[in-house]
Amino acid sequence: MKLLLLTVKNMRRNLIRSTLTALGTMVLVFVFTLIWSVLSFLDAVTAEKTENLKAIVSERWQIASQMPYAYAPTLAEGAARKPADVHPVDSMTWSFYGGTIDKEKRTRENTFFAFAMAPEKLATMMDDLELKSLPAKDAAEMRRVIDLMKQKRNGTIVGWEKLKQMHKRVGDRFTVNSFNYKDIDLELEVLGQFPDGRYNQTSVINCDYLNAALDAYPQSHNGKKHDLADKALNLVWLRVPDTEAFSRVQDQIMKSPLYTQPAVKCETAASGIASFLESYRDLIWMMRWLLAPAILLTLSLVIANAISISVRERRREFAVLRVLGFRPRHILVLVVGEAVALGGFAGLASAGGTYYVIDHVFGGFNFPIAFFGAFFIPAAAILWGLGAGVATALLGSVVPAWSASGIQVTEALSKVA
Repeated sequence: MKLLLLTVKNMRRNLIRSTLTALGTMVLVFVFTLIWSVLSFLDAVTAEKTENLKAIVSERWQIASQMPYAYAPTLAEGAARKPADVHPVDSMTWSFYGGTIDKEKRTRENTFFAFAMAPEKLATMMDDLELKSLPAKDAAEMRRVIDLMKQKRNGTIVGWEKLKQMHKRVGDRFTVNSFNYKDIDLELEVLGQFPDGRYNQTSVINCDYLNAALDAYPQSHNGKKHDLADKALNLVWLRVPDTEAFSRVQDQIMKSPLYTQPAVKCETAASGIASFLESYRDLIWMMRWLLAPAILLTLSLVIANAISISVRERRREFAVLRVLGFRPRHILVLVVGEAVALGGFAGLASAGGTYYVIDHVFGGFNFPIAFFGAFFIPAAAILWGLGAGVATALLGSVVPAWSASGIQVTEALSKVA
């Protein structure tokens, strides 16, 4: 207890140095927390599940998957043809539709990207949007918007950040001049917005509206079909109860003669997302193995530098403590304790503040990777910050502390003389 009190007093002796060291620690822990939050989320979504898992069906030989929409009805049933075949619990189709709301001024703010899908699947197949998992107010709003989108095929639901970026609000109408579906320009009405969180930058439109526009295209183009008329289906999501059911559904789809032009593949959602992330492989590798370790190393050097300066200034004091009966281990604990207390407190405060501000004030932070628009800080990040502060403080203070513990009594006597 005496050593603890002495440690606290020593931290207060040079408030400027302690404050600057703590601030430097907090900044580095803040950056580390952001990086590790992204990495932990990507690890979670690419981790294989054993129950209630999702499968993704996409084109086999092309990364930009483009399948005919005629595949959708049978794929939704897992290509089941025999009574003993396994049917998915639920399914969802995705078509990617993008464009600009201003032909003359194509900017990021004017860009509109949406998943074209059946509105009712928002509540059953989209992660974090299942009605039973939402607060009552958000669940009621989602039910209202889904019902409206089923009635109004030109309706869309958009995240609040994207609405703000486009300078739009619920009730507004706008026309999207498509990039990928040339000449398929859709007039959309904003019927609602997603609950604050993961989908703040996301938009969804009714797939029936897009398909109807593709069907009507030949009437205004001398009977010629749109180039993407038979390539409008990008992904099919299937929900299956367990890995055994997935294996059987996968086998049914892969062996089915219905999907040959083009051929398709069926994989778990984790594997599918990992494939999408392949283009970000180098960036993720650098974040995990270069940037994060570099931050921790820098943090340990910051603390080591501060503790080294303190030890050099207090050599006479440590020698006198030896004369008074302090053993080398006491000096070692005293110096390391100061570093650990400072690093741990700063790391805990930084991670806790980051968690609260990012999640509860800003509603996540934007770091677009694949189709993930926003990331959140997990509650476990508070422990990451504490651990990073303590671990780097231990690493950075070992050498200065060992030096301080080796100070001899003769040094004190020579200084006094």
